[in-house]
Amino acid sequence: MIQFSKISATVHYTPEKKVTNDDLSQIMDTSDEWIRTRTGIANRHIATSENTSDLCTKVAQLLLEKSNTPADKLDFILVASMTPDYAMPSTASLVQGNIGASNAFALDVSAACSGFIYALTLADKLICSNAYRKGLVIGGEVISKILNWNDRSTAVLFGDGAGGVLLTADKKPYILAEELQTDGTRWSALTAGELPLHSPYSPSPFKEVNPYLQMAGREIFDFAIRDIPKNIIATLKKAKLDVADVDYYLLHQANVRIIDKIAKKLGTPRLKFLTNIEKYGNTSAASIPILLDEAVAKGTLILGSGQKVMLTGFGGGLTWGSVLLSI
Repeated sequence: MIQFSKISATVHYTPEKKVTNDDLSQIMDTSDEWIRTRTGIANRHIATSENTSDLCTKVAQLLLEKSNTPADKLDFILVASMTPDYAMPSTASLVQGNIGASNAFALDVSAACSGFIYALTLADKLICSNAYRKGLVIGGEVISKILNWNDRSTAVLFGDGAGGVLLTADKKPYILAEELQTDGTRWSALTAGELPLHSPYSPSPFKEVNPYLQMAGREIFDFAIRDIPKNIIATLKKAKLDVADVDYYLLHQANVRIIDKIAKKLGTPRLKFLTNIEKYGNTSAASIPILLDEAVAKGTLILGSGQKVMLTGFGGGLTWGSVLLSI
């Protein structure tokens, strides 16, 4: 029997501490006006005691509660993150252990701000293979731990949080098309967490590395407004649909000016592009599932309604991609 995947539940979770632009102006040379006019960001949530696995575990627990699903009924857990607790074990493994999902395999997907899109596509293929029927796809980040808080060009942009979906098998397709892309020749435009070589056989003195997030802002901005519209159109072409056929566009929440320009390039009403960057900042792999869950909670998106929804991520790698849903 042929089976497909559908999103059966959505949730999100953010740390309790909210940090406003005015709060940041107390610890660095910036202002609310400077941040808002350049990014659209007003607030962000910052973890004070929770790590990435804690945020993702909370999302997993909420998904199981919301859907009345026993943890041992899960077949897989995929976590998209660029800020794992450890290089090993995976964040997904920690989540699996924390919720007691004894029959699920678990793995992380590292694709930065495109991570949730990549993970959702992989999970869809797992279910479409007929080998698996139910799993969690989570995007979670504690970006605050890799920021240089003396660098206002990056520190003001990001926030911590997690969001996710329960994906289950169904008889009809809900994921209509996807288009994933990578250009590793542009890797240096966005980096974080470089690890030093320090074996007894490495040159001495060791090469100094910068563990903090570093971004070529103009290059990333230009990449987004040039390549993302093309990616969206390519995804629609696979589904034999046009930009006007999409009810809502949920793009990675990196910068409101990027979203404005992409909407204009596509010739699509800006109202179709949902945003919440003003509340959370850039939460990397968590941004799309947080936005998705908020839209469902508000009733803007209704699971099972057949609304056409485009999810699009872009970020380090460079990576980018879109998934078109009939939600």
